[in-house]
Amino acid sequence: MSEVTDAPHRPTFGHASVAVPQAPSVAVPPRRWSRDLGRLRYPAISVASVVTLLTIWAVGTNVFHTSPMVMPSPQVMASHFRDLLADGYAGKPLWEHIVASLLRTLTGFFLGISLAIPLGLWIGYSRTMNAICMPVLGFIRPIPPIAFIPLVILYFGIGEVSKILLIFVASFNFTVLASAAGMRAVPEQLIRAGINLGLTKRQLFTSVMLPAAMPQIFTGIKTSIAVSWAVVVAAELIAAQAGLGFIIEDAGTFFRTPEVLIGVVIIGGIGLMFEIIVTAIERRVLHWQSKG
Repeated sequence: MSEVTDAPHRPTFGHASVAVPQAPSVAVPPRRWSRDLGRLRYPAISVASVVTLLTIWAVGTNVFHTSPMVMPSPQVMASHFRDLLADGYAGKPLWEHIVASLLRTLTGFFLGISLAIPLGLWIGYSRTMNAICMPVLGFIRPIPPIAFIPLVILYFGIGEVSKILLIFVASFNFTVLASAAGMRAVPEQLIRAGINLGLTKRQLFTSVMLPAAMPQIFTGIKTSIAVSWAVVVAAELIAAQAGLGFIIEDAGTFFRTPEVLIGVVIIGGIGLMFEIIVTAIERRVLHWQSKG
């Protein structure tokens, strides 16, 4: 009569028996919790860096009692900002200055990219257009838009057209070059694959070449919106009576450092907002692109 035991089964090879080791159980940490921590890590570092800079600013200006004309403290800045919100600047509310700068910037920016993107794609697609346009664009590219201020005043006066034209030039330069570079950088393998599939020239351009060039086009757009927003300060030096650039210039003339810094902070905040908006649009349009 055979006995039944609870011993583990051991396979035998000849006369020897070999024990089969059992894998120990390993506790798998929850991946979702790790992903959530990873997502929060870098925003937390960014917030900590901003808080650290503000703390250094507050402690430095209050401990050393710096003059508001040299470096105002956060309390002084907050007080002047409340006054600007309540009373405005130069007889106009603060929001009117902000809207004036935004309208000039966005008008020049959209006019610039609406012309620069198709022209840049054409330059990148056609060797003839590249030979015609690139010497001129290469000559204009290193010239800062501010250098055109005397000529713009001479030809177009001191009205809104002059300010918008300067922003247009800044926006156009960066976007047209990025669009041309994006079109030239389309991999030859993609073009050949489209031709082998029987695509027409139009289908090849819209379905293969344009999507492949879009990442560089968006790079040019992001650069253009940042430069255009920076150029608005120079554009508003042309006899402007409203705008953030006007506030900075006028306040600097009378050594009102808090108002100058408030204008700079507003410009920086709106510039950051532009960057976030364009990046969000880029991610939505280029959803197929790997983010790593």
